[in-house]
Amino acid sequence: MSSTPIRVVLVDDHAVIRAGMAQLLAGTDDIEVVGQAENGERALEVVRETDPDVVLMDLQMPGVDGVTATRNIKAAGLRSDVLVLTSYSDSERIVGALDAGAVGYLLKDADPDDVLAGIRSVSRGESPIHPRAARALLGVRSAPPQVQLTSRETEVLGLVREGLANKQIARRLDISERTVKAHLTSAFARIGVVDRTQAALWAERNGL
Repeated sequence: MSSTPIRVVLVDDHAVIRAGMAQLLAGTDDIEVVGQAENGERALEVVRETDPDVVLMDLQMPGVDGVTATRNIKAAGLRSDVLVLTSYSDSERIVGALDAGAVGYLLKDADPDDVLAGIRSVSRGESPIHPRAARALLGVRSAPPQVQLTSRETEVLGLVREGLANKQIARRLDISERTVKAHLTSAFARIGVVDRTQAALWAERNGL
């Protein structure tokens, strides 16, 4: 385990949620809370000030919501990865968050250990998605030709078909490699494949 703690900013409009999460993270040796924000507007300011590794982001907040805050953080070129922690598991919110640049999606009814594991996995470059959220993404699709992909997912799958690696895709689309991974995680779930080869074949069959 790294000797440098994972620096985390908590973003939630409910003070009791922030306090509970801060207490949970304080009980670990490898995670440190470096800032908190009560809304999406304040989130961008706190992330700029503290330069965290991970932003634990709620979605439903007054004013600037979590999806917009995530998009603003990524648009500002900040290095922090956004991990969503929310009560909502509908596919529209999940896709919106991932398309905005979030690299993972957890639900507030998850076990505390799962939240800690999610933060650690994001710090390793992975994209954790709660099983119920993953099922919601799978539920979006019906017959394969009717799968509704976001424009970014379509672009990423098209480049996978061309044989580009994640790093090359990131460079081509001017996004981070982790954002590419998040789009692939979402797209794989929605089209019902488990690896790049199957995804490339699906993209070819569907004219991407």
